[in-house]
Amino acid sequence: MRVVIAEDAAMMREGLIRLLADRGHEVCAAVADGEALLTAVAEHGPDVAVVDIRMPPTHTDEGLRAAIAIRRDHPATGVLVFSQYIEPRYAARLLEGGAAKVGYLLKDRVADVADFTDALTRVAEGGTALDPEVVGQLLRAGRPGLDTLTLREREVLALMAEGRSNAGIAASLFISTGSVEKHVAGIFAKLGLPPSQGDNRRVLAVLHHLRS
Repeated sequence: MRVVIAEDAAMMREGLIRLLADRGHEVCAAVADGEALLTAVAEHGPDVAVVDIRMPPTHTDEGLRAAIAIRRDHPATGVLVFSQYIEPRYAARLLEGGAAKVGYLLKDRVADVADFTDALTRVAEGGTALDPEVVGQLLRAGRPGLDTLTLREREVLALMAEGRSNAGIAASLFISTGSVEKHVAGIFAKLGLPPSQGDNRRVLAVLHHLRS
């Protein structure tokens, strides 16, 4: 993969460069603010950008705004944002344009190298990677329609939001793929997502509980 990194903390930035380079990925640029990120993406056209949400000058949502701009102006580039805190409203804003090629992780997740690189690859290849802690908080918040789901259906939906396939969900929950398919069908029915050739219902189900 060709990767651009935006992280204002020098030690974190260097750690990400080393982690990705050690696994054979090309880090095209590593920058410290949103404007430099947009310039780097426009110049290098990377497969994916890794973006800290809070960067100079205000350390609020500069990275998020840059990530949204990348999604709008460079749709071929995946965006994986990460934060030190659980900020569901930022995840919702990031996903407003659809859930393909996008991820949201907590910074602690970077410490689990396998989880981080798996999420990065999934986003670069067109998938979705949402931190389970963020998904869990959204589910506990009781978004409209979610109160009709069973506990197992909520577990399945949370894993769907992490970008897992039916087989991946089955392995995580130690149930059969047939059982997962039944739970997914139940989720679609309860959230009012009928079969459609034009929409990805898995994505719509995730978006349903991320909207404020």
